[in-house]
Amino acid sequence: MDAVPCAAVDAAVVTWLRWSWRSLTSMRTALLLLLLLAVAAVPGSVFPQRETDPARVQQYLEAHPAAGVWLDRLGFFNVYRSPWFAAVYLLLFLSLIGCVLPRSIEHARALRSLPPRAPSRLSRLSAHTLAHIPASRPAEAVESVAGWLRTRRWRVRVADDGSWLSAERGYLRETGNLLFHTALLLLVVGVGIGQGTGAEGRVVMPVGGSFSNSLVQYDDFRSGPFFDRASLQPFTVSLSKFDVSFEREGTQRGAPRKFDAYVTVRETFGAAPNKHLIRVNHPLAVGGTKVYLTSHGYAPRFTVRDKAGTVVWQDYSVFAPEGANLISRGAVKVPDSRPQLGFQGVFAPTALVDPVRGLTSVFPDLDNPRVFMGAFSGDLGLDQGTPQNVFSLDTSRMTRLGISPLRVGETWTLPDGDGSITFDGVTRWASFVVATDHAEGVVLGGALLAILGLLLSLFVPRRRVFLRVVPGRQPAAPGRDDVEVPEDGSGGATTTPLHSAVTASDPGDSVRPVAAGAAVQAGAFEYDGALPVPSEEAAGGLVLVELAGLVRSGADTLAEDIRAAVQAAGGVLVAQRGADDVVEIDGSVTHI
Repeated sequence: MDAVPCAAVDAAVVTWLRWSWRSLTSMRTALLLLLLLAVAAVPGSVFPQRETDPARVQQYLEAHPAAGVWLDRLGFFNVYRSPWFAAVYLLLFLSLIGCVLPRSIEHARALRSLPPRAPSRLSRLSAHTLAHIPASRPAEAVESVAGWLRTRRWRVRVADDGSWLSAERGYLRETGNLLFHTALLLLVVGVGIGQGTGAEGRVVMPVGGSFSNSLVQYDDFRSGPFFDRASLQPFTVSLSKFDVSFEREGTQRGAPRKFDAYVTVRETFGAAPNKHLIRVNHPLAVGGTKVYLTSHGYAPRFTVRDKAGTVVWQDYSVFAPEGANLISRGAVKVPDSRPQLGFQGVFAPTALVDPVRGLTSVFPDLDNPRVFMGAFSGDLGLDQGTPQNVFSLDTSRMTRLGISPLRVGETWTLPDGDGSITFDGVTRWASFVVATDHAEGVVLGGALLAILGLLLSLFVPRRRVFLRVVPGRQPAAPGRDDVEVPEDGSGGATTTPLHSAVTASDPGDSVRPVAAGAAVQAGAFEYDGALPVPSEEAAGGLVLVELAGLVRSGADTLAEDIRAAVQAAGGVLVAQRGADDVVEIDGSVTHI
């Protein structure tokens, strides 16, 4: 009794699984998932990302404490590694596989198969031509047209009795579609390989600073699960000069014009130094690792002394830039002073003190550098093991001492003799991303393959053409079958009305006739008149040749091909439809 319900449930589950798989692997689903992936990537451009700019992420969290916590939990600050982005990515991968493989197998079968048989009523197709040839040459005419088509790379099929032929071309159109979708699959695979086997680190260097390719030297480092961290190439990079220029006139004032990082590289420890120039989109390549220039800013230099006048801190402090004019914020933490000192600063490369907004910058270059420093004393919280933002100061356990503006060379003595801070100068810093990606070639190949497939699918038309030889017959009048051409030897011309209305059809669809008097559509015409048919000639009578074509695109071109094929067969053109809806009768042309 329980066997029947269980079997029914199993059948329902199988049916549901088949429906799910067919839905997932349909072209519509693949396109929707591709669109969804593009939409899912939008937050990666709207919100700052930890992989590229952790300082801005921290600033966003501090400025939006309520919304920032939820955005962080949902992965909006690490979009490309979030579970929901990976889910869309995986579904797109499965959909492309299920979509491309069956179509590729079907396309391979179509390439090996012969063109279809010629239809019996060619007049219903979208481009149609009638011609007469001497009755002694029908087989020669068919072979002539077949040879003419083969020279133009048509796939040709000729009937065993030579009474008809069919030809087709344009399979590269479907090949292009498959190449495009295969390229998308290759891109997905390449990105997955890169994420799994690659690594990416971020390092900030002031001018005069250096960096060694080891984990302890990175400000931030992320790698895939299959990356061997022991395989890091031991090179060293020193930033000797950072050349920056900005537009100073016109509506583009302040726009960046040049970022050139002059570096000295040692590819292995102890190797001879080599000089290189790193620019935006022109990275430094060292073996399989590339060093990209990503951002820049300013690093003011300070000297901090304690109550006794002893120097307890002297170095450059990297400030995080904000806005186009590079107003920058940063912190100086002095844990060796007693009590511990901390400074929160705002730096302006071209300073202007606004009565309402305070210190602002009106230009991104160093025209009038100035810094406002706020001093605090107490516990910096560095001994608790909790990570801190290097650009901000935790003042929850500190006492505010005051705030003071400083120009280069000025010193501020802290209240109550707790020490002093001197603004020694300012230099530039550059941010570099050091990336190891083993799938760059796969991604590049996928991109080129996608372009090639798109070009083939857009510019290669799909065409079919058919020819049929009908001895001793003439075109049919509307509403009745073909009739015999009189062979009485009278030498006169027999005429019969020709009235047809046709419409173009896709090669995969059935051909549908249109009733007489119906509206004329693209690639079709309606003609009502007398079609002269030459009578028998002394050379052995005449044979009616019909050529017709079925097209996806390029109907005018196909009509010209058919016309040329008739001439190649030695035929006398009687009527043609398809190229600008023209009918030619005994040399006279009528535009419909």
